[in-house]
Amino acid sequence: MRSALALIFVALSLAGSAIAVEPDEMLKDPAQEARAEALGRQLRCPVCKTESIEESDADFTRDLRRVVREQIANGKTDRQVLDFMHDRYGDFILLRPPFKPSTWALWLAPPVLLVLGGIFAFFMTRRRPAAVEPAPLSPSEQAAVEALK
Repeated sequence: MRSALALIFVALSLAGSAIAVEPDEMLKDPAQEARAEALGRQLRCPVCKTESIEESDADFTRDLRRVVREQIANGKTDRQVLDFMHDRYGDFILLRPPFKPSTWALWLAPPVLLVLGGIFAFFMTRRRPAAVEPAPLSPSEQAAVEALK
């Protein structure tokens, strides 16, 4: 019984953060709403920085969702909406920014660091300390060992 209640609690707590779009923000046309949600998942919340605008519940992000939906309702294509947001907020607004010189570090740092970490780990595991011979036992220590036998 406890595990069932815990599972229900976890499911309900996760359900609230799954999507933050309010019912009054949604478009009446289901196809347009689906497009808006897909575009919203490609745009970063400037407040949260790690969530899309569809997941964030910040006030500013709510305004961004409205802008996206207004543009879709006005007949803009997906590319036009993304270009509008990119022109207004720069590369940061895109969860997948373009691969260009100003974003090379963003794209290349993770694989480079992964390779460097692998090389470091390889050499650290290959490097074994030299075997150190223990000092010979003194006669008194040898006598104490013999007494234990």
